[in-house]
Amino acid sequence: MTVQQRDPADRQRTARVLAGASQAELADLWREWPDRPDVEYVRGPEQGLVMVQARAGGRGDRFHLGEATVTRATVAVRSGGGESLGTAYVLGSRPEHAALAAIFDGMLGSAARDRVLTGVIDVLERRQGERDAERRSDARSTVVDFFTVARENDGSDDEDDE
Repeated sequence: MTVQQRDPADRQRTARVLAGASQAELADLWREWPDRPDVEYVRGPEQGLVMVQARAGGRGDRFHLGEATVTRATVAVRSGGGESLGTAYVLGSRPEHAALAAIFDGMLGSAARDRVLTGVIDVLERRQGERDAERRSDARSTVVDFFTVARENDGSDDEDDE
């Protein structure tokens, strides 16, 4: 079994992108993938709970916010005589999503790494960026400029007396 050491920042990026993708997106990419490797489940997919911590004001003291459901899966991916492990954690109770994310994660440790980076990770990251930009734009359209509101109501009350 080959275990490739990956840069922690790269590992965080790919795990974030795979967990942030929709199950449908991952299923479509997997369905279209040529020469799929053999996949064997090592663990899961299985659901569990994690304790979520937060910080007051984003920078203050930590406190326990509550629990969240998480699904994890670990798979062994075999192709071309090599084997690599892939693991994924996704928020919520979504076993198929965790399994597909773990498969692509395992393929990142194989000879298909470059193809997965360009054909899966980069594509999903671009889509997620576009969705995030659209959400930010929608949120900005609802922002109220209170200084403008104050200036608009700064006149005399003569009109209200009639």
